[in-house]
Amino acid sequence: MKYYRIHTADQAYLTKQPRGVFTAVAKLSESKTLNEEEEKEYLRNHDYFESILPVPPFYKDNNPDGAITWFKDTPEGKSVWDQMKFYREMCSKYGVQLYVSECDFIPGDLVYEDDFQIAVKNPVTENITTREL
Repeated sequence: MKYYRIHTADQAYLTKQPRGVFTAVAKLSESKTLNEEEEKEYLRNHDYFESILPVPPFYKDNNPDGAITWFKDTPEGKSVWDQMKFYREMCSKYGVQLYVSECDFIPGDLVYEDDFQIAVKNPVTENITTREL
């Protein structure tokens, strides 16, 4: 199975790993970078993705292991990324460079899995291909 992660170059405080695309756009919202209409659209998108994409249970405990999520390269995983047009547009508009990291193995110690994604702690960096989107 192949896995991929969409992220920025900057590291998240908690995980010490590149910040994922959901968090990158959340940071634009928190910093009041989005205009009023974009903020409304962000909230609609946020609610939508929380309704279709399972939220790993470790987030309820503030992610004590610093786990990071990777999409599965499956129809389910790809469908989420295909629907994330707003997130891609906001990153592009506000100069947030996105990267995709890919591999064909579970890139760390598996702590969660569903039909769309996996989450790992103690992520590995070797044999991961990363490129700009």
